[in-house]
Amino acid sequence: METLLIEANFRKKLFTTQGEMILDVQFSIKKGELVSIYGPSGVGKTTILRILAGLTDADEGEVIVDGETWFNSLKKINLQARKRPVGYMFQDYALFPNMSIKENLKFAQTEQDPKHIDELLTLFDLKELQNRKPTMLSGGQQQRVALARALARKPKLLLLDEPLSAIDPAFRTKLQNEILEIQRQYGITTLLVSHDLPEVFKLSKRVIMLEAGKIVKQGDPFEVLGSKRTSGKVQFMAEVLKVESEDILKVLTLLSGNSLVKVAVRDDDEQQYQPGDKVVIITKAFNPVIQKI
Repeated sequence: METLLIEANFRKKLFTTQGEMILDVQFSIKKGELVSIYGPSGVGKTTILRILAGLTDADEGEVIVDGETWFNSLKKINLQARKRPVGYMFQDYALFPNMSIKENLKFAQTEQDPKHIDELLTLFDLKELQNRKPTMLSGGQQQRVALARALARKPKLLLLDEPLSAIDPAFRTKLQNEILEIQRQYGITTLLVSHDLPEVFKLSKRVIMLEAGKIVKQGDPFEVLGSKRTSGKVQFMAEVLKVESEDILKVLTLLSGNSLVKVAVRDDDEQQYQPGDKVVIITKAFNPVIQKI
């Protein structure tokens, strides 16, 4: 039986652009898993990461990590963020601008380990840049530093909040491969928030699907997000412009009216798509399904 690393069950009142919402979730994650949290904006995805990290307090419930209680509202237990072995990569990177790359990594460590810092600088191809300040780096380089810093303290839990959202597709693929390599090398349990479907399919073995503060479905990404249901709230026609292979999936670029849409499908999908094919896109909530005509 695989050991659980995280057992979480908590509630938090949130105030969104749509009004008041109750984040009410219950989930568990096994050691070494990479799990994605997927859903539209404003449903509480980032808040889940912040509660696990101790940066935001839940209103009630509990969080148990590796057998240790980090939060329990009834027992009034709330472990301070600095005492939680968590690596957090923020959406805006949150690098210290007055520190060099190497200093940013060293600052994150609870116990100084120069060898581990050197390993991370090498892994993320930052060795030659280690003495530069973050303002002297490109966006992609800053993301690599932010990810390396999240790993510098040797966390039990790695939290990634839209880690690759602001970079070009080619470099995003490179960093996705680096995240997978980290998973293989260090075996760190990872929770990823992402809006990017190909990224979810490529990186995660399991996805938690969130709507309006509630978990509506969880499991294998292809089962949760790739359902072949033909009913939906909206259906529209499109033409396939381009088909790109990306590891275990294909990404279709579709033209619907004057709008371009990208949809991820299984590489072994029984439907073989070609440029020029006419398709129908069926969407229920935010989960698109595509079928050839």
